[in-house]
Amino acid sequence: MTEAKDGRTTSVRDVRLVSLPRIDIESGSITAINSGTDVEFNIKRVYYLYDVPNRSDRGAHAHKELFQLILAASGSFEVELDDSVEKKSFILRQPDEGLLIPPGLWRDLKQFSGGAICLVLASLEYNESDYIRAKQEFLKYKKG
Repeated sequence: MTEAKDGRTTSVRDVRLVSLPRIDIESGSITAINSGTDVEFNIKRVYYLYDVPNRSDRGAHAHKELFQLILAASGSFEVELDDSVEKKSFILRQPDEGLLIPPGLWRDLKQFSGGAICLVLASLEYNESDYIRAKQEFLKYKKG
């Protein structure tokens, strides 16, 4: 997967789980994520979702160019992805495992556990024009 991948041609088969380096010591564990090394893109934005009501849903959008690495920094949640032909779901619950999502996939984040924190590393700064927020618009976009 490269940053040049066209969002119109991506599929859920391009998504992959990424194991991140983890160091365990008596006083706890640490995972460091290096831009361009541990993730295949340069990190331009970091944000996190928290205080999401138990079993609530978030997301419900797609991106045209943005790559993301999504992690469960705490707790767990489900990421459901749709490429307009096929769907695939992942449950994230380990802070040293991320889900690498290319552009062009509809995402729904579901079933947040109490106290869950969803950490997102993004390849681009926030740009509203990169978002597709209506499912019908997403389906049109994927058809070209």
